[in-house]
Amino acid sequence: MGRHTYEVAVVGAGPIGIELAVALKRAGIDYVHFDARQIGYTISWYAPQTRFFSSNERIAIAGVPLMTPEQGKATREQYLMYLRAIIEQFDLQVRTYEPVIDLHRDADGIFTIVSRTTQGEQLTRARRVVLATGGTDRPRKLNVPGEDLPHVAHYFGDPHQYFHKKLLVIGGKNSAIEAALRCHHAGAKVTLSYRGPQLPEPSIKYWLLPEIRSLTQAHRVRAYFSSRVTKITPTSATIELSDGPTVEVETDFVLVQIGFEQDKTVFQKAGVHLEGGPQCPVYDHATMMTSVPDLYVAGTAVGGTQEKFSVFIENCHEHVTRIMRSMFGVDPEVSCVSVGANQEES
Repeated sequence: MGRHTYEVAVVGAGPIGIELAVALKRAGIDYVHFDARQIGYTISWYAPQTRFFSSNERIAIAGVPLMTPEQGKATREQYLMYLRAIIEQFDLQVRTYEPVIDLHRDADGIFTIVSRTTQGEQLTRARRVVLATGGTDRPRKLNVPGEDLPHVAHYFGDPHQYFHKKLLVIGGKNSAIEAALRCHHAGAKVTLSYRGPQLPEPSIKYWLLPEIRSLTQAHRVRAYFSSRVTKITPTSATIELSDGPTVEVETDFVLVQIGFEQDKTVFQKAGVHLEGGPQCPVYDHATMMTSVPDLYVAGTAVGGTQEKFSVFIENCHEHVTRIMRSMFGVDPEVSCVSVGANQEES
């Protein structure tokens, strides 16, 4: 007897991947679910107590309300707890820490999914595959000398580590501004370097903007605009100004917050057509099917590597409905409704 063939394989256990898994389970569909790391991994590397820009109802999934004690916007910790609760509530089985490393459609129209486990490579067969792998797999790099030094970080952790230290934050959008403010309040001496001539106000949470503007104008946070970091040493960073001399800034730590990139490997191995600067997967907007028959895309993965964010959790819920209709001609038991696009979350 041949190996078991699932009806659907879902790759990625972020919010939309989990929402799709709930819909499949409610419909009685035989499916398998993979994630390269833990569920909600992207959210897990947000700094402690980071709050979502979006309201709770916009990022709630599968018809399950997202409640917080103060009825305010959810923190990183609250949302991860919410995702864990949904996994438990619906008894979802996710093969976590099992990255999919290859994917191809055989001559018989069945997909072979190659995943890596601690026991070696595993082969799984499925009639249809959904890639819900997100778009922030790895941080963008400056590609300058010294970027790999141990005091340089690309992920923002606990602000406490920068207490009474000289910190250079590179970037000027939401992630960089939130990091600069939180570290300033934790007692760090913060310098900000941003390539743009001024802060990109639409990309910054509205409750952070007045404060960072006030602090930079008062030079309590030193800001270099129209600037580019060209070199990092163990004790300093070289900042090149577009309209002035090169500046040497003393540093104890450097935090690079210039965005993230999507890993295209599985899309490329599966033969999905990618287009444009962000290298977005080409797909049918009515069905979410890519250029490969029976291979679908869902969630923020549709946006490729986003420079100006327009694809978020809240405007991806409808992907679940489209996929369920396309695959099985049914709507999810709880309708997944699209709500408006919003600003950068992290």
